[in-house]
Amino acid sequence: MKCLLGLLIFLGFGLSPLQAAEKPNIIYILLDDAGFGDFSCYGQKLFKTPNIDRLAKEGMKFTQHYSGSTVCAPTRCVLMTGLHTGHAFVRGNREVQPEGQSPMPADIVTIPRLLSQVGYVTGAFGKWGLGAPGSASDPMEHFDAFYGYNCQRAAHNYYPTHLWKDREKVPFDGKTHSQEPTMKESLQFIRDNKDKPFFSYMAITMPHAAMHVEERYRAKYDKQFPEYANTIGRYAGPEVKNPIAAFAGMMAQIDEGVGQVLDLLKELDIDDNTLVMLTSDNGPHQEGGHRPDFFDSNGPWRGHKRDLTDGGIRTVLLARWPGSIKAGSVSDLISAHWDMLPTFCDMAGVQIPEGIDGISMLPELTGEGHQATHEYLYWEFYERGGKKAVRFGPWKGILHNISKGNKKIELYRLADDPAELNDLSAEYPQIVEKVRGYFEEAHTHSDLWSFKKPAKKQKKKPSKK
Repeated sequence: MKCLLGLLIFLGFGLSPLQAAEKPNIIYILLDDAGFGDFSCYGQKLFKTPNIDRLAKEGMKFTQHYSGSTVCAPTRCVLMTGLHTGHAFVRGNREVQPEGQSPMPADIVTIPRLLSQVGYVTGAFGKWGLGAPGSASDPMEHFDAFYGYNCQRAAHNYYPTHLWKDREKVPFDGKTHSQEPTMKESLQFIRDNKDKPFFSYMAITMPHAAMHVEERYRAKYDKQFPEYANTIGRYAGPEVKNPIAAFAGMMAQIDEGVGQVLDLLKELDIDDNTLVMLTSDNGPHQEGGHRPDFFDSNGPWRGHKRDLTDGGIRTVLLARWPGSIKAGSVSDLISAHWDMLPTFCDMAGVQIPEGIDGISMLPELTGEGHQATHEYLYWEFYERGGKKAVRFGPWKGILHNISKGNKKIELYRLADDPAELNDLSAEYPQIVEKVRGYFEEAHTHSDLWSFKKPAKKQKKKPSKK
């Protein structure tokens, strides 16, 4: 009887179609500082992103998706661990010298570690930012392969002196743009693992400042925006002429890379068994000469990177999985980066860890089963006076200047006021109290992160001699 049961399980009887099928490949493309409005399928008018638009045309476009944080490192930690910034280990950017960011704990549970349990080959390409080289959370402590910048500070310059391949420091001449070799490595990873289930985390550094892009991508935009020919952008590495044209060129190069991925999946005949997702780590930046208002990069939302208004945290999400996700579909599911871990576990047949904040989005993606929803989404951010925000239903609550003792919560109804201009806190005190309750419930203490204002240094009294 046991042998018969084993045979039935082997043949797939009694399993759902997803369980019985070959485990799907997962490609997750995380752009860096791209705004909600920086894609033509989300309304961009000054340049086109045709390959990215294919993800929307051939898959699902999300309209109410949110990033893990409003800056780089915490977003990546939230994504990798399924915990929002009230619970995550990394809640802000914290640098180490000479290279890298503070590491996560050695035993932390992450997406690649979970997927590895069921036979996935895992690779990360682009920017890591969650542990310095050789640290307890060097990317090779999580992934089977890595290529790119370990350090997000080093990634400010697209003409590096070195990148990392696995644990090897690969010298560069300081004149070679980093995006093309990084994309080449990510495509080779797909080729090498086409016969196995794989997870490719493509953490593309563009369009983060500096606004470095090769001439072949920006040339047409220099002609399109000649009035900015004499403007200069400075951030890291060489200065940039006409950063307006450079930004559009960066988006063109990103779009080309997405097209290369989609073409390769068809060439390898693994298209139908591969989920491709594309998103951004936070709202648009304002450094290096980039002008997000010129491009309407934040769409209808107010704010930019480092804000907790929706301009800083509302982001795109496109998901394409031929045969499993309905082409041309649109979802208004309120979701966030911390939902990726349980979604990928659900797809791969991995038990979802207890105690995480994410909810699997697989039912929404496939249209099969019941889609659970969040009671609320939560963020906290420690720069610029300290902030907290919560999104629930049509409402958004924000508390600014926490380190300065401010306790007044702003309240906005996003359905009527997407730009968060009309504070309704005086009119709805009972909802404000609900927000205050969510703030208390969602935050756990961390010895590393505090909203307290740093103590002033005591001046030394002159010695009495």
